[in-house]
Amino acid sequence: MFRQLKEDIASVKERDPAARSSFEIWLTYSGLHAIRSYRVAHWFYKKKLFTIARIISQTSRFFTGIEIHPGATIGKGLFIDHGMGVVIGETAEIGDNCLIYQGVTLGGTGKDKGKRHPTLGNNVMVGAGAKVLGPFKVGDNVKIAANAVVLAEVPPDSTAVGIPARIIKRGSAKLPTQDLDQIHIPDPVAQEINRLERHIEELESELCECEKRNAKYKRTGE
Repeated sequence: MFRQLKEDIASVKERDPAARSSFEIWLTYSGLHAIRSYRVAHWFYKKKLFTIARIISQTSRFFTGIEIHPGATIGKGLFIDHGMGVVIGETAEIGDNCLIYQGVTLGGTGKDKGKRHPTLGNNVMVGAGAKVLGPFKVGDNVKIAANAVVLAEVPPDSTAVGIPARIIKRGSAKLPTQDLDQIHIPDPVAQEINRLERHIEELESELCECEKRNAKYKRTGE
């Protein structure tokens, strides 16, 4: 447990420029508190002491605003940044060195039984407000953009954006775990607006041509 705590603190120090010391992280980071509580609750869950496990997880939810079901499986180095509103379901699995921002849901669709929640690979970043729903795999080194809604498998080394999310390939190179750049991820809403604006301009141009031909026909009869 102590070794896991050191790894979790090291993950925060590596990736959060606001982190000043291990003591500050241990004392004030709600994401770390939630993960610590999860590790204890998960131990009771594996011992089939389900009620105790849920009491621990719900107490943690009350103090941190982060709900992690004790049945979830979480690897080392998870960093939940800010964290308010994060929900991680019972059968969710998270690999090593993942990064999750506030408002993220790793949930189910209500249609599945047994394995109901997603599996995240290693080095996955899930942006603020994103929803990953269903029992599918998100590959290693994936980025999920803020507010994306992911409903199907995401291949490794790619980025998912939009509602519902679509995949933007990023090549085979491994994404560095400290790469937190969400600025240059394409905005699917802006792209769709631009497409519609271009289409409107084309229709307006065609309409002008039709009006010119109609005026010429009225003048010349040709």
